[in-house]
Amino acid sequence: MIKRSKLFGNKTRVTFCLPKDAPDGPVSVVGTFNGWEPGLHELKDRRDGTRTVTVRLDPGHYRFRYLASDGIWLDDEHADAVGPHGSELLL
Repeated sequence: MIKRSKLFGNKTRVTFCLPKDAPDGPVSVVGTFNGWEPGLHELKDRRDGTRTVTVRLDPGHYRFRYLASDGIWLDDEHADAVGPHGSELLL
């Protein structure tokens, strides 16, 4: 799931959210906003049974995917679109 909140100015706070245990192990959100670098935006466990990470982004078009342990890639069905290069956000 993806939550968006407009911030002061033109930034948007985007929160990426997955269930706490699906998939197992650490998961990072990687994409065009962070150079596809694993570990920069790792999802953290929350008390409500989810895990999330929040990123502040400028307006634009972004591609992203979730990268789990053992090289497992996941797309987000709640993204604006899912294409051959992963999930897409339009801000």
